[in-house]
Amino acid sequence: MLKHIIRRLAVTVPVLIGVTFIVFAMVSFAPGDPINLMLGSETANPENIEKLRVELGLDKPWYVQYADYMARLARGDLGRSITFRRPVATQIKERLPNTLILATASAVIALIIALPLGVIAAAKPQSVFDYVCSTLAIVGVSLPGFYLGLLLIIAFGLKLHWLPIRGMSGLDAGFLEFARHIVLPAITLGASMAGILTRLTRACVLETLAQDYIRTARAKGVAEKVVLYKHALRNALLPVVTTFGMQFGSLMGGAVITETIFSWPGLGMLAVNAVKQRDIPLIQGTVLVFAVGFVLVTLATDLLYIFIDPRIKYE
Repeated sequence: MLKHIIRRLAVTVPVLIGVTFIVFAMVSFAPGDPINLMLGSETANPENIEKLRVELGLDKPWYVQYADYMARLARGDLGRSITFRRPVATQIKERLPNTLILATASAVIALIIALPLGVIAAAKPQSVFDYVCSTLAIVGVSLPGFYLGLLLIIAFGLKLHWLPIRGMSGLDAGFLEFARHIVLPAITLGASMAGILTRLTRACVLETLAQDYIRTARAKGVAEKVVLYKHALRNALLPVVTTFGMQFGSLMGGAVITETIFSWPGLGMLAVNAVKQRDIPLIQGTVLVFAVGFVLVTLATDLLYIFIDPRIKYE
């Protein structure tokens, strides 16, 4: 197992290096002059344009720029925001926890919904409950996040006045107030994930229930709940865990839309502001964090297989 972990970590290193180059190339090789886009080609002073070009190192060849970029990353330096005049790493450090809290809450809500519904739907195939769960899952997957978010804002915020529709409350204001602020964004962000996991859980459990050892357990008189949740669900979890890991990584990127709709002060909203202000260092920093987060979540998911199913051997 230790050899496999070391091997996976070694493979992850070139992947992360490739991610840094893609992030660098997305901004550096984009059409147009980034300096003119940031300052405005019509009103900017030529001296200021040249000064900013030198400050960002854009007067050097691209390979020198990339080498400088990697050298700064090795020191933990993501550059300095042009708009806010603050280190990018400091701003990301302030906003990243809020995005992780939102993504974690969304994932928890998705699991709470998907696992029971998927298992029960598999236990009662072709029933009314199965059809209702499948319909809800399709709706959850199909509804765009921005549309679902607006519907929730209108229904629970503007009409019923049950929940706040913008901002984030800290735990110092009380857990209940914190929960009230996070419910709508978490549901919006986790709805698609819940739909995907519900359908996948149903399919995997349904396939597992057809196995011989399930029939043997039932023949021995094992309680149906034990058969479903201990035997069937556990052995059907590997595809679910794989999809959960990929979806959790995607939640980070999906948070951009959700955080903008609900004014949630996270990394996604910071990325949107960076794009609006054409702040190159801040854009590179936020996109890099999203990409690296996805890679690390995928790595953690791969390593989790061994603990879920001890029969898996990496030799």
